[in-house]
Amino acid sequence: MGEAAIALQRYFHIIGRMETLNAAELLAALGHESRLAIFRLLVEAGPEGINASSIGEQLGMPPATASFHLSHLSRVGLIRGERESRFIHYSADYEAMDKLIAFLTHNCCQGKPCLPSTSKRKK
Repeated sequence: MGEAAIALQRYFHIIGRMETLNAAELLAALGHESRLAIFRLLVEAGPEGINASSIGEQLGMPPATASFHLSHLSRVGLIRGERESRFIHYSADYEAMDKLIAFLTHNCCQGKPCLPSTSKRKK
């Protein structure tokens, strides 16, 4: 099992529902305007993602600042980084995003599923 999969398991119950404290950690990571901007940019980019230097350029962040925030988002499991030669290519983790959204909307609409899953749209 890969490091990312082990980290993701840390954030979710066996039954697939996110624990409140773990959801709070993910939301806290998104609560910083730079990390939220990075996450939204990666969600918009789709499953292909963007390399780290492009993220910094598009958001007007110095490389060290972008790297710090990318590392934080990776650590909590909201994004994935994949090394491609000298560069790291980042993409949003749509499964983690779906689970966070499911946690936030649990029992919405009297417990009936009413929201689309982002993982269905990413293909």
